[in-house]
Amino acid sequence: MVSLLPRAPYLASLPKSASSSLRPSPPAMSSSSSAARAEAVARPRKLPVLLFDVMDTLVRDPFYHHIPAFFKMSMKELLESKHPTAWSEFEKGLIDENELAKKFFNDGRCFDLEGLKECMLIEDKLKLSKYLSWTFCSCRTGKRKPSPEFYLQAIDHLNVDPASCIFIDDRMVNIEAALSVGMVGLQFKNAEALRKDLCALGVELPPLVCEGEAQVQ
Repeated sequence: MVSLLPRAPYLASLPKSASSSLRPSPPAMSSSSSAARAEAVARPRKLPVLLFDVMDTLVRDPFYHHIPAFFKMSMKELLESKHPTAWSEFEKGLIDENELAKKFFNDGRCFDLEGLKECMLIEDKLKLSKYLSWTFCSCRTGKRKPSPEFYLQAIDHLNVDPASCIFIDDRMVNIEAALSVGMVGLQFKNAEALRKDLCALGVELPPLVCEGEAQVQ
């Protein structure tokens, strides 16, 4: 999944509806100005756009950090016993959660589906949508990283130049795919390194915003 920040550097103060600001509704205009606007819309715009991977970039991926313990297995045991394609099919929206439950393990064993969902529901736990828009989710788009179509679909949706998109991910294979379609790519290693990398690209970030005892970058 990828969350989007339409206008750098306002991550901490980004409203939920910020993505709509990419395509603002124009005031009434004459036919000549309408034609000019149509021509402008046809051209990709050059807004600075930050595209964040979520798992192991914004948050720890529960598949690696919580799911083995949930099933009382080692990671090796889990990888050997799970169905090789069921999870990717679920992420692409090709099967629903009930079908996932039937296919998750190669031997078709039953398990606590509600418990698994509780481990995986990042939005419910962290409320990331307060800061970022969940815009490009594989279950909605039917595309999955590192397929180039995933990135091309995002570029088309945003109507921006690929070079205006800064894609941030912890996995180099996903970054290389972003680079292949003309995006800028940054590998996430830690928050401070990312801040320096973004500053080097001219993206100035605000200081941490405190909410009670929580801090959000």
